Amino acid sequence: MELRNRNIIIFSQMQFDGRLESTNYTMARHLAEHNNVYYVDRPFTWKDYIKFKDTPEFKIRKPHFFSSANSIIQTEIPNLKIVISPPVPSINMLPEGKLYRIAARINELIVGRRLKKVIKNLNITDYIYINSYNYTYPTFHNLIKPVLTVYHCVDPLVEIYQTKHGLISEDIVVKSVDLVICTSKALRDNKLKLNPNSHFIPNAANISHSQKALNPKLPVADILSGINKPVIGYFGNIERRIDYNLLTELLAQNPDKNFAFIGPVDVDYVDMPAFKENNAFVKGAVPYEQMPAVLKGFDVAIIPFKKDDVSNSIFPLKLFEYLGSGKPVVSSDFNSDLQEFTGDTVVYCKTSTEFTLAINNALKDTPELQQKRLAVAAENTWEHRIIEIEKLLALNLETNNNALNS
Repeated sequence: MELRNRNIIIFSQMQFDGRLESTNYTMARHLAEHNNVYYVDRPFTWKDYIKFKDTPEFKIRKPHFFSSANSIIQTEIPNLKIVISPPVPSINMLPEGKLYRIAARINELIVGRRLKKVIKNLNITDYIYINSYNYTYPTFHNLIKPVLTVYHCVDPLVEIYQTKHGLISEDIVVKSVDLVICTSKALRDNKLKLNPNSHFIPNAANISHSQKALNPKLPVADILSGINKPVIGYFGNIERRIDYNLLTELLAQNPDKNFAFIGPVDVDYVDMPAFKENNAFVKGAVPYEQMPAVLKGFDVAIIPFKKDDVSNSIFPLKLFEYLGSGKPVVSSDFNSDLQEFTGDTVVYCKTSTEFTLAINNALKDTPELQQKRLAVAAENTWEHRIIEIEKLLALNLETNNNALNS
């Protein structure tokens, strides 16, 4: 069952021009190949408006903030348009309760008013609405009356700023939508308790992008210059998920290797002891376009995530991006579901000793092993995943239509 030429509104927690590739925007880009997609960018708060006033992110949105007639940013994909809403009040500091819920409703009304004008101006009809992890707007779909409502759950809520209001808000949206799509089995099992129409479709990778690392003419990213080989590399957000105790042990066990961490650093994790070691290089973020050049400079790519109560809910994009670059991959055993998708191409380690052994073995890589990794990556592309998502949307759309006509 195909989904073709449909109107799809996606209200995302991730902004379209984020520093790293996101599941949310990647899904939007791929859905736009055969459908008309309107990506409602996460609204700036008034605090953001002041804080980021001199940034490129602010400047690209500035002409659109206060003009309903000029609220669209056209992307390089003809069928993908970005909807920019006016700034909204900052409300997360409010205590959970009636006042917060009133404030959340006001924010929904502000964004909803802008989106309704876009819908009217562009004559958008019979639209599917996907709340892509934007749990802070839990009843927004009630304002715009879509033909199908979907919640796309891409991560567990863990951080204090998420759980303060998010646990209640996410339950509200999960219970009230027609369909829930989750990126891990653990998330799916959790959401099934609230909505029986919850399904598991995992993350994937933009293989065509990460495969650029295989191009012999591509130079290694400048950000890795001065770091002697072998380079054991991590590409992604440096935040709560990382097992810093594991890293400390790995750095001590491998003084002959250099560990490079490329990605934005959460302010709470800047001063971790592991990063003070002589063989640790925390280099900051690079644009997503540079990802292949960074991966090309890695000898081994790692995912040193900690194993905790929520780690089985994490299905990281970088896993298949690493594989698509052809690089050997070593990971902690944080999610027991991952091996089903990677087979014997990734080593999942319980201890730092196992991790060190796996890194040493990975440094003896062969062309045959590389081809196995590329084959696994080819089976886990966004092209495959979007087909699954489109079929699920089409099936539920048909079910809703039959219910209305019966």
